[in-house]
Amino acid sequence: MTKKLPSKKIDLLSLIHQHIDSGSFIETVHARQRQSQREIILPDILHVLMTGYHEKQKDQYDEIWQSWNYAIRGKTKSNNDLRVIVAIDEEVALLIITAFYVENKRKK
Repeated sequence: MTKKLPSKKIDLLSLIHQHIDSGSFIETVHARQRQSQREIILPDILHVLMTGYHEKQKDQYDEIWQSWNYAIRGKTKSNNDLRVIVAIDEEVALLIITAFYVENKRKK
């Protein structure tokens, strides 16, 4: 028997914008480590979350945390293509899980 997954968030981008506007977001330890390794700064992540689009086909359900991880993609202010993975904990905040450049090489 297949387990039914919880519904995805409706109006995801609006919900993300509300969390960022109110400052109720958290960078996970994993996100901070990957940002350092990949030379990605928080202002770029926040810019993509505010201006990017939802890549629904890249969303994944995390069985361990029992929640959806959502993929948001957009351009940084320096025009790099960035994907940010987030989860939403209704009781806590927007969780920034990780971020990475979609292309292997950043534009210089």
